[in-house]
Parts: sequence; structure tokens; C-alpha cells
Amino acid sequence: MKVTIATARNRKFSGKRFHISDSGMAYLMITPMLIGFLVFTIYPIIYVIQYSWFDYDGFTEAKFIGLDNFVRVFTRDKPFWTSIMNTLIIAFSKTSIELPLALLLAVLLNAKRKINNAFRTFLFLPTIISTAIIGLIFSILFNSYNGIINQILLSMGLDSINWFGHKWTSMIVIVISAVWSHLGINMILFLMGLQSIPKELYECAQIDGANSVQKFFKITIPMLGPVLQTILMLAIVEGLKLSDLVLVLTNGQPAGSTEVVMTYIYKYFFSTDSLSGSIAQYGYASSMAVVTAGIIGIITVLYLRLSRKLKNV
Repeated sequence: MKVTIATARNRKFSGKRFHISDSGMAYLMITPMLIGFLVFTIYPIIYVIQYSWFDYDGFTEAKFIGLDNFVRVFTRDKPFWTSIMNTLIIAFSKTSIELPLALLLAVLLNAKRKINNAFRTFLFLPTIISTAIIGLIFSILFNSYNGIINQILLSMGLDSINWFGHKWTSMIVIVISAVWSHLGINMILFLMGLQSIPKELYECAQIDGANSVQKFFKITIPMLGPVLQTILMLAIVEGLKLSDLVLVLTNGQPAGSTEVVMTYIYKYFFSTDSLSGSIAQYGYASSMAVVTAGIIGIITVLYLRLSRKLKNV
């Protein structure tokens, strides 16, 4: 009898020893992601903030210079603020075209038709294509000498356009390519929002004699408020962070007039351009990154405050 009781106790102790609670399992599962977040997000942020106070090129000893980098950003670096303005123009131009078009396509594809599944896949494909490939596609399309767009213009009796020879035509190409590459994901997000709207609302509106336009503006748009707030914020932030597409399409040319803030900072970090000379300027690039993060943060906070009513459905 004593042996039986001791064995039961040992089994009970053994079970407790190896049992993991639900909360413990949850922490165990998020640990790899948490480690990655600390290593690849928190540590780089601390690194950038730290070296924004230093004169550092990655090789020689870092020299503390206090606010000198920030004074240079705000008083002596006009091209940086030009790149900020270019970024804002591209971001808001892209958003103002992309979101209405994505919403229109989502409404059209929300109808229960078999062919719509093929169109959803077709319109979503640019989202999964590499940005470098998208840049190459549009550089070929808008090539100044033998580009497809110029060939179409010539066949219509019009003059060809040197798309990448002027600032504003280059910016147009960047906006068009950015819209094309991000249209699919926003369309899918709008489609998910549309499918979550109760059908009873449309049935009641139809009984009251509402037409399609009235249903869209009185039911669809208000019910999409929370989804629209999120999609709009993501689109604005995505536009403000745009860099790789610009590097592939124009690399900031002509004469740096299409430089956006992320490509401008990138060239100071890695010394890939004559902007920073032959030596990287980690300290100054870090200070520009801190200023840019502050600007993006202010825009995001202002947007969230101004769009609070969209949450109320």
C-alpha cells in the first residue's frame, strides 16, 4: 500500500514537473518573434539614435559632436528637405489615386461571379512581384528612345517624351508604378471590408427605395470607416517609406531632383553616390533618420486624430 501511494505521488510530481500551462506555451511560442524584434528592430533603433550624436564613418573612432548633425540637417542641407517634399508629393499623389481605384475594383469584384476570382488573382499579382522587377518593367515601358509608351505616342502622331529627363515626368512614372504595385493589396483589404457588411442593411435600403448610388454612399462608405482608416494610414506610411522603387527607376535623377528621403539617407549610410563623397557618414545619416522618423510619427499621429470619426460606425 505504501509503495502504491509513493508511486502515485511520484507520478503526480512528474506530471507537474513537465506540464506547461497555456500562458507558458504562449510565451514560448512568441519568444522567437520577440528575439527577432529585439535584434532587428529595437537594437537598430538604439544604434541609430546613439550615433546621431557622433561623427562616425564606420572605420575611424566615433567622435561625439553633440547637436552638430541636427544643426546641419535643419540649417545647411537643403537637398534633404527637397527629398522630404518629393516624398510627400509622391505619397499623397499615390494615395489619392490608389485608394479610390482599389475601392472601385473591390466593389466590382464583390459581386458573386466566377470570373471575378480570376480577376482578383490577376489584379493581386503585382503585389507579389519583386520591386526591382517592377522598376525594370516600367523603365522599359517609359524608355525615352524605344519605350513602348513612346512608340504608342509616335503611332498616334504625337511627339515622344523624355520621361526620365525631367523631374515631373519622372515623378509621374514613379507614382504610376507605385500605384500599380500596391493596388492589389488595398483592393483585397477593401474586399474583406465589403464582405463583412451585413446584407440586411442593403435589403432594408432596397425596400425603402434606395438606388445603388444611395446604397454606396449611405451604407457602404460609412460601414467601411474602420477599414478605410487602417488602409489609408498604411498607404500613407508606405508612400513615405518608398525607396527601392525610386532607386531602380531613377536613382534620384535627373540631378537628384527625384530623390526621396529614404534614398537620400541610404546614400549617406552606404556611400553609393557622390552625395556623401567617398566615405560613408553614419553619424549624419543617423541624424537624418531620426528627423525623418519624427516627421513620419507626427504625420501618423495627426492622421489618427483627424480620422477618429471613421471608427464610429
